[in-house]
Amino acid sequence: MPTYKAPVNDTLFVLNDVLGLERYNNLPGFADATPDMIEAILGEAAKMAEEVLFPLNYSGDQEGCTRHADGTVSTPKGFKHAYDAYREGGWIGLAVPQEFGGQGLPYTLHAAVCEYTSAANMSLMMYPGLTQGAIAAILAHGSDEQKKTYLQKMVEGTWSGTMNLTEPHCGTDLGLLRTKAVPQADGSYKITGQKIFISAGEHDMTDNIVHLVLARIEGAPEGTRGISLFIVPKFMVGEDGSLGARNGVSCGAIEHKMGIHANATCVMNYDEATGYLIGAENRGLNAMFVMMNEARVSVGLQGVSVAEIAYQNAVAYARDRLQGRSLSGPKAPDKKADPIIVHPDIRRSLMTMRAFNEAGRAFLLWTALKSDIAHRATDEKERQTADDILSLVTPILKGVMTDKGFEHAVMAQQVFGGHGYIEENGMSQYVRDARITMIYEGANGIQALDLVGRKLGLNGGRAVMALFKEIGDFCEENRNDEKLSFFTKQLKKGLNDVQAATMWFMQHAMAKPDNAGAGSTDYMHLFGLVVLGYMWAKMAKAATEGLAAGETAREEFLRNKLVTARFFMERIMPETALRKARIETGAETMMTLSAEAF
Repeated sequence: MPTYKAPVNDTLFVLNDVLGLERYNNLPGFADATPDMIEAILGEAAKMAEEVLFPLNYSGDQEGCTRHADGTVSTPKGFKHAYDAYREGGWIGLAVPQEFGGQGLPYTLHAAVCEYTSAANMSLMMYPGLTQGAIAAILAHGSDEQKKTYLQKMVEGTWSGTMNLTEPHCGTDLGLLRTKAVPQADGSYKITGQKIFISAGEHDMTDNIVHLVLARIEGAPEGTRGISLFIVPKFMVGEDGSLGARNGVSCGAIEHKMGIHANATCVMNYDEATGYLIGAENRGLNAMFVMMNEARVSVGLQGVSVAEIAYQNAVAYARDRLQGRSLSGPKAPDKKADPIIVHPDIRRSLMTMRAFNEAGRAFLLWTALKSDIAHRATDEKERQTADDILSLVTPILKGVMTDKGFEHAVMAQQVFGGHGYIEENGMSQYVRDARITMIYEGANGIQALDLVGRKLGLNGGRAVMALFKEIGDFCEENRNDEKLSFFTKQLKKGLNDVQAATMWFMQHAMAKPDNAGAGSTDYMHLFGLVVLGYMWAKMAKAATEGLAAGETAREEFLRNKLVTARFFMERIMPETALRKARIETGAETMMTLSAEAF
């Protein structure tokens, strides 16, 4: 059976040594996040993940959710008890402002905690995860009355939230949606339509579910310009906050899925359900994108999480499984065979997973810190730069880390050989669960198009130039340090490749947009490699400084960081040249065949 150990020391290294979280004590909530408090919180989060959430992961996958005749849904055995423990611990409101019942701590710390809990039980953590996204949307666009009515209970976790976008005939192209909203005399709306693929749409873990629903008000313009966002509670809420009658929203079915079986992915029917406009009419996508962007970071986090737990189990298996002899001579002469971890090809897999996981964790926390700066800094220029970079890298984090999360779950399964294909060993669940991360919250091809088609040129390319400058400045500042020159040299090569690919798009995609579409996925991964390389260069710098300071207690840990950093730069970073070469071939051979020729 699988095991899981939260990587607390790795997280602390990134937060303290690489990002220097203490330097941001001027930001609201950061002064309270002292190193001792951060270590204590991560320790408690690790205990929650390992002892409460993880033991239910396999059984929850096997049992799944059950829809009853009355439309209610039961989650797997033990899920409600585990959710209650998570809720009572105050984890949902960790980074929510104190005025709404949260603790007001950094979002960066929240992201670190969520890596552990999502790795331990991805399906279960989607329930509060959707709630946190709904909280963010209401915080940003809700009226004072809506905040007063819903936020406290959602932050407590006694009520949960969802996001309702997709319909049977439209997914990414939301301009095609048909769910309608009819204005009522009291200022509310009657919402009618059907939504599909709604994660946590119905369940038994909270007293109420607050659905955020995209719909078109009667008479609104066609396309995305006519979409509004509505709060549609499962149970109506009285003026005193008490729950009243059941609203006209119900679960019509639970989707039968490849993975995340323990999360209730529902078909939701709205039959003249009472809803309340959130934000302005016909501006629903603006409000929903607050939730979607947070969700995309969270899904990128899921990619890191599933890759980490798959890697940990592959390592454990590789240490124990005896098969063949080392090419350089027996390593366990007292046994009939050596453990497979001695074989270079197994090491290739394990080192590749490790290198991406550790850089991916740093990428995630670095991105979360940009979010904190964007929302909490007092200096307007500092906020703007952080927000620009956050917007630019969100599709990269989501797309690259979920592509790699799935790829590395498969890689970990391969380490097990035939035993990885057997359900009881748990590896197939990680493969199945990882697969959805590449699809939901915008399929990864859409993330790549968003990056190339929207984010690169936004505000005259202000964001991409700022990030290129940040990485370039790091290379220049450290290029004469002989202990870092190897890392900065390799990073600079990657930076040159992504800059050249960006320039190629500027020269060849305006007149022929298919060139942008044909190269978008390669560009997303090229850019992702450079950002991950930047993370490794920063980690190598922190590790080198730690060793120079004589940190004997962490000497092995820091030396291992440098070895893994070198592996990434030698074996993985050169892929930037391959991605650049693909981009520069353009779209001609990709688009020449007629549809009938396929």
